[in-house]
Formats: sequence, C-alpha cells, structure tokens
Amino acid sequence: MTASDPAGEAAAARGADRALRAAARHSAGRLVATSVCSVAAAGAALAEPAVLGHTLDLLLRQDPAGARWTAWCAAVIAAEVLFDAATARLTGGVDGRSTAWLRRLGLVRLLRAAPHHAARHSPGELSARLTSQATTAGAVPSAVVGAAVALVPPLGGLVALALIDVWTALAFLAGLPLLALLLRSFARESGASVSRYQEVQLAMAGRLVEALAGARTIAAAGTAAREQARVLARLPELGDEGRRTWRIYGATMARTSALMPLLLYVVLGVGGVRLADGALGVGGLLAAVRYAGLAAGAGAVTGRLAAVVRGRAAARRTATLFELPELTQGERLLPASGPGTLELRGVRVLRAGTPVLRDVDLRIPGGTTTAVVGRSGSGKTTLAAVAGRLTACDEGRVLLDGVPLDELSAEELRREVGHAFERPALFGEDVGAAIAFGGGPEPDPETVRAAARAAGADAFVRRLPEGYGTALPDAPMSGGELQRLGLARAFHRAGRLLVLDDATSSLDTLTAREVERALAREVRPGTRLVVAHRVSSAARADLVVWLDAGRVRATGTHAELWRDPAYRAVFGNGSAPATEPGLRETAQEPPDREAVR
Repeated sequence: MTASDPAGEAAAARGADRALRAAARHSAGRLVATSVCSVAAAGAALAEPAVLGHTLDLLLRQDPAGARWTAWCAAVIAAEVLFDAATARLTGGVDGRSTAWLRRLGLVRLLRAAPHHAARHSPGELSARLTSQATTAGAVPSAVVGAAVALVPPLGGLVALALIDVWTALAFLAGLPLLALLLRSFARESGASVSRYQEVQLAMAGRLVEALAGARTIAAAGTAAREQARVLARLPELGDEGRRTWRIYGATMARTSALMPLLLYVVLGVGGVRLADGALGVGGLLAAVRYAGLAAGAGAVTGRLAAVVRGRAAARRTATLFELPELTQGERLLPASGPGTLELRGVRVLRAGTPVLRDVDLRIPGGTTTAVVGRSGSGKTTLAAVAGRLTACDEGRVLLDGVPLDELSAEELRREVGHAFERPALFGEDVGAAIAFGGGPEPDPETVRAAARAAGADAFVRRLPEGYGTALPDAPMSGGELQRLGLARAFHRAGRLLVLDDATSSLDTLTAREVERALAREVRPGTRLVVAHRVSSAARADLVVWLDAGRVRATGTHAELWRDPAYRAVFGNGSAPATEPGLRETAQEPPDREAVR
C-alpha cells in the first residue's frame, strides 16, 4: 500500500465534496421533490400511531366516531405507502442524473487534458472511475437526503413518546448515548476501510486491462502464469479490506439490532406499569409502543450512512479526473491564406520536474518539410506534441503564422493543425468513417478515397469484405496497414500544418517513399513537421532539426549535418549521406519493422 498523505487525502476529499455538491445542484429540482416526498412519508408515519391509538380508544368505548377515525387510519397508511413509492422513483432518477453528470464531467475533463496528464491513469483505472465508482458516487446526494430524513421519524417518535408519557420517553432515552457511539464508530472505521478497498480495486483493474491489451505478447512470452499472479497479487489485500468492511458493518448492525429490541421491551414494560396505574390508556400504550419503534429506527440510519461513506470514498476516486489541468484555448483565428510558418520561442517542457525540452528556439518557414531527428529520449515526440498543441509548454510560446497556438479557438486549431501517429487509434463504425473522423462538415466519399490513395491504403481497403463500409472489428490489419489508415485520416483533414510523429515507422521502404511523394503532390500544401528515424526521410526534408537531450543541437540540411560523425551516429551509420532519393538508402536505413514482422 502507498504511504499515507494526509494533506493530499484532505484535498481530494474537498474536491470530491465539491463535485458531489455540484451533482446535487444539477438535480436540484428532483432532489427537492425527493425531500418533500420523503418528509411527507415520514409525517404520515409519525401520524399513524396517534391516529391508530385514538381510533382504538374510540372503538373500545364504542364511540360512533370510531368509524370515521378508521377511515382516517386507512388514509394515513395509504398516504405513507404512496409517498414511499414516489420517493423510491424519484431517488432512482436523482441517482441516474447525478451519475451521468459525474461521468460526463470526468470524461470532458479527461478529453480536454493534455494526453500526458491523462496517461497518468491506466485505462483500467479510468474505466473503473467512470463506471462503478461514478455510480456509487452518484448515489450520494439522494443518500444524504435519505439519511437526513431518516432521522425525522426517530426524533419525531421520541418527541411524541414524551408527549404521551414522559416516563416511557426517559426509559427510551437511557439507551441513546450507546447508539450514538455505535454510529460514530461505524462512520469513522468503515470510511477508512472502504477507501482502501476501492484503492486496491482500482489498481487491480489497471493491471487487468494492461494484461488484456498485451495478451498476444504474454502468450508469445509464455508468461501467462506470471501475469496472472501479478494481476491477482493484491487479491488477498482486497479480500482482507472487504471482509474488514463487512465485519464493521455486521458488528454495528448486530449491536444496534440487539439494542433496539431491548429499548422497546423497556418502553413496553414501563408503559405496562403506567397502564396498570391508570396513567395511560390502551390506545396510549399502543401509540407509545409504535412511537418507540419509530424512535428505534435510528439504527436504520446505519445503512444510509454506509451508502454515504461508500459514495464519498468513490467520489474521491472519480474526482481525481476533475482535477486534471485543462488544455485551454482562446478565440482567435489564423490570418487567411497564411503559409503555415511555425515558430517556437524559448520553449521549455518539464515532466515530473525534469526538463525534456530546454530553451528551444526554432523558425520553420511555411510550406517546407522539416525532419526532427535524435536519439531515443531526445524529446522528438514532445517537440511534435508542443508544435501541434497536444501539450502546453511550461515556458515560452509556440506560434503559427504569428498567432500563439494557445490563443486560437479549439475549432481553428484542429482544422489547421493535423496529426498522424506511430500507433493510431481508429474511431468510427467502418473504415471510411475512421478515415473521415474529425470535426468539420460531412465528408465527401471521394475525398476520403483520395486521402486513402495518398496514404497507400486504397488497395488493401478495397480488398476488405465491404470495402470502405467494412466495420472496424471485421477489418483485421497489420501494423503498416493501421498506420496507413492513420495517415489517410491526417491527409483527409490536412491543414496548413501537419505533424507526423513517426507515422511511417511500420511501412516498408517502398510504401514510405510513395507516401512521401503523395504527401508532396496530392495532399493540401502546407508545412510538414516529421519525426524521422529513416535516413531517407531526413534526406528528403528541406530542413533537419537535430535534438540532443532536449536541446536543439543543430539545424540545417541533411547533407550539411551529415559531415558530423555524431549526427551520422544518430542513424547508426557512418557512410555517405543520401542526398538524393534512392542513394545508398538500403545500406543506411534500419531494418523495416513490417518486413521483420
């Protein structure tokens, strides 16, 4: 288990409570209606013993008014049943709306955060926080109302008991301090246990999703047993916390269940003595016993408190998503017909306090292709993310045609800046929809096919069972084919800046050349920023940016930089530069991943 952080836990609890209050405001009307129905049902429950007792006295005296009061008894009982039913229906609606609001807020903040912030949580954790944890947290507003209203019958019953006969009320009050201690102990102990249980549950969910995502690798490595042990390693801890929670709950329920009947027997005994003395009538005794039963219902608040405790603990898990820093945007637009000039001025990016980009100053002329090269860990992907505003820089500014990227509207930014990635994720019902995925007007099927042709994907897409209409689950693809669809999506939405982050790494050499030629001739003209590992990609670029340990070590053409042995070492080769397409590329390029596959 992780070390305790009281300050962090307190901050998380405050954030969770703010989220729960906001969820309650979202369903304020229904919550008020729930409260009204709950109070009305409690009022009917409080009126019932008095009406029953008075009716019994009238019937025993054979008073003619007994028939009318019998009808009143039926009306009060019917009202209690109807209001309880309305409360249950409204409570379900409030829980559903609150859960949906928490999920929507968490998902929006997750999608608006920079990808590296979202990546702090594993997919399994995110799934659990937005599903089961949000459901449990969404029940808190109605549970708080239910717990508060659940106190009305016990308190009202105690007051009514005192009005009927003060001695019976005093007999009941003698056991209340012990009940209060039991409830206080339950809330304190169960809160800590539930929180630990949910923490372990989230960690196990994260490991399970990781194992499922890497199922082929696990099978190929023959490590299924080891992965099973890793996923289930904290299962004993989960079991211990679960059993501890239920032991606390069971012990509290057992004690309150034993205490409540004892108090009722005491009230009944005192009431019998008062009846024998003539200080209390038969109807009064019936009412006193019924009110004592209502007052004893304070023990039922334990269940409501348990729901609140579980919900608040779950809300602390879900609320971590609400605290993700948002990647904010402005409202400005780019100048019309701008060339796509990209500038980075004093850019510095930190990760966990460590600089990954340091004082980067670059000016990339519009309409040019710039290759970003460097050893693994030099900051290439971070530079690409900063250039396309997928992450914010901690210092400095990034400008496109003179406009800071953070001042652009989100729509303008994503319309004019496109991305393609090494491992693209595809969204949409079918292959055509996956290529057309993105904001903007309804895509033209011909432009979708043109983008696929430019990315070298049209041929294999046409071979699919339904062509571009093939559902994604029915379209098994290799790594290279997946990358080509990712490129097609980027080409289809190409703006004045296109960022390719190692987006051709799984393509064979011939296909990569064809894609580069199509990018130059068939895709909307603009500025290209290419994270490159192949010598050929760097050789064909207009400008090369050489990164080393987060700094720009040098810029220039590939031929100019090739004179430096350290630059040649980036590509693992010391031979002459490939200044023209096809010149010594076979000897200089690393083995193609698709060919190895």
